Amino acid sequence: MTGLYTILLLILSNVFMTFAWYGHLKLQQSGVISNWPLIGVIVFSWAIAFLEYCCQVPANRIGFVDNNGPFTLVQLKVIQECISLVVFVTLANIMFQGQNLQWNHAAAFLLLVAAVYLVFMK
Repeated sequence: MTGLYTILLLILSNVFMTFAWYGHLKLQQSGVISNWPLIGVIVFSWAIAFLEYCCQVPANRIGFVDNNGPFTLVQLKVIQECISLVVFVTLANIMFQGQNLQWNHAAAFLLLVAAVYLVFMK
């Protein structure tokens, strides 16, 4: 069950991080924060990133094998990177609908899935 909690927290943390990193671009594009100074955008993004850390840190603690979790450090990192890519692609397509995926993007994702497979091999 800790593995499932870890993955759910990683998904939630990546949703927050994607909004922290790229959400301000959509807000700027829509005119909501187009007149904000850069420092205001940074503080806004940091506030969202704080929520990401509130999910990411517990996910790693719960999921880490030395804390009785099911994942090694390398496995946690590879899982996080794959989740990050899936969340980014999903949210980018929702927020920035003009961003189309190409064949090379799909190929890169398949290579990341292969990386997850290889990391979990005994």
